[in-house]
Amino acid sequence: MEHSRKKKARDTDFPQTLEEAILYFSDLDTCNTFMAQIRWPDGVACPYCEGKAVSYLSTRSKWKCMNKTCHKQFSVKVGTVMEDSPIKLNKWLATIWLITNAKNGISSYEVAKAIDVTQKSGWFLLHRIRLAMQSGTFEKLSGQVEVDETYIGGLARNMHRDKREAKIKGTGGSGKVAVMGLLERNGKDKSKSHL
Repeated sequence: MEHSRKKKARDTDFPQTLEEAILYFSDLDTCNTFMAQIRWPDGVACPYCEGKAVSYLSTRSKWKCMNKTCHKQFSVKVGTVMEDSPIKLNKWLATIWLITNAKNGISSYEVAKAIDVTQKSGWFLLHRIRLAMQSGTFEKLSGQVEVDETYIGGLARNMHRDKREAKIKGTGGSGKVAVMGLLERNGKDKSKSHL
């Protein structure tokens, strides 16, 4: 009886283990359908003109806008943090599964080993996915965006001479942490900020 209850609790389409996630996301059509349902729950819409009249091109795994003024082709990656990336959607989704299910975080080396990419690609994926998780959306900033940066760290003159000589090896931002802030302006009460 106990075994049947556990089985019923796991009767979901969403993968529960890394092995299931990799198998589930190995089919690109499944990945496209999965992302389209998350991104456009009310039906696929063109990210350029927001028109609902679209046609799916199965040979290219893309949609085409049927609006007379637009006619652009797009994938589920267009307008998201995944855009401009040669990494396939199945690797993105498996990495998202890895990050969201890691209790103590995950390194770029672990991602690279798990999904068979280079460490540099693993770092890129982690950076973009963490940015999306921080902002709460996979969509990129658009419109008017303000950017500012600063360096955080103690003043050299306030440090003991021994520490100053050990830590400060140059001028300006040397020995300090660079912090960047972004603000997307979308009218009153619709602005989004990112740090």
